[in-house]
Amino acid sequence: MICPAGHDSASTDYCDTCGIAMGDPAAAPAVPRVDDPDAAGTGLLPVTPADGPASSGCPSCGATNPANALFCENCGYDFTTGAMPRPLDPPAGALPTTEGLSQVDVPTDETSANPSPPLAETWVAEIWIDPDWYADQQSTDPLPSPGLPTVTPLRHTSILIGRASRSRGISPDLDLGTDSGISRRHAQLTTDGRRWFVEDLGSSNGTYVGGALGTLPKTPVPVGQKVEVRPDERVYLGAWTRIVLRRAADGEI
Repeated sequence: MICPAGHDSASTDYCDTCGIAMGDPAAAPAVPRVDDPDAAGTGLLPVTPADGPASSGCPSCGATNPANALFCENCGYDFTTGAMPRPLDPPAGALPTTEGLSQVDVPTDETSANPSPPLAETWVAEIWIDPDWYADQQSTDPLPSPGLPTVTPLRHTSILIGRASRSRGISPDLDLGTDSGISRRHAQLTTDGRRWFVEDLGSSNGTYVGGALGTLPKTPVPVGQKVEVRPDERVYLGAWTRIVLRRAADGEI
């Protein structure tokens, strides 16, 4: 796809090169070439010729990028301002849990960039690799080995689900970057302290809510609409991810 700034992008939500929202491709403005007389003096970047893109090295990490890239695709260095990439939130550590549970990811730094209020009670998200959901999605990517879930504490009343990106400044609370079907800003979880709701943020592959028993959900939740996730329901998204929300067990965190 071509982003509104004229870059080729494999992503359908945000441009892989400049990070701009893709929006409606039909509404994207035409970007004149530098050999277009109307483009003279506008400061527009040249359009890369089809017979081979030019490239340049990143001053920060040395990675090769297209000559018209605004950010380094590897480290997020800003070519226009010379600003270094903002570091991601500290990686999660790992603490042993009670027998029968997988590891619980606990942030090494209690300070979080999440501006929403903290939860009065501790909740966790069990992140499962679901072979049935994978088969239903008919993904061409290889399925990781299913096993025990990753159990992640939910410490705020609003939780972003997505894939981390240095260049776009995206640091999800639930980073599902190993699932190729997850968008950068895929969905948002919110709670009133008792009930949880999920809202799709315009993801490429949708967000689904279904029960623990019976058939898998077929209809995605409407974009921008909060849908309650009841205690016996699960959130399905991406190529193989299933999320279960529950209160943390005593001593689990």
